[in-house]
Amino acid sequence: MPKTILIVDDSSTMLMSVKATLEMNGYAVETAADGCKAMSKLRAGLKADMIITDINMPNMGGMELIQQVRGLPGYRFKPILTLTTESQAAKRDEARRLGATGWLVKPVAGPELVSVVRQVMPG
Repeated sequence: MPKTILIVDDSSTMLMSVKATLEMNGYAVETAADGCKAMSKLRAGLKADMIITDINMPNMGGMELIQQVRGLPGYRFKPILTLTTESQAAKRDEARRLGATGWLVKPVAGPELVSVVRQVMPG
């Protein structure tokens, strides 16, 4: 059974691109356009093995999403990667403090993304 990755980004182009890259490499992919939609899917029973989230999104951004996901049963140690245009050290440090596993700055080449996913994905 393939590992499931939840991608959260308000850019439909980004969602399609990352989804295609991950699916070509054998992952099952779910998407959400913002943190609120992602939390709804998780609360409704979606079992994600990893979450990749943008930081700047409407309704609920990535920082709040990371914080809320860490409070869900079974998600305390699941890998959460940020995939964002933000490159400031202060933002990166805040994301880590809230529970992010890693930080990628857009644009990310497909092979680089897959390599990072493989490094942090358990099993």
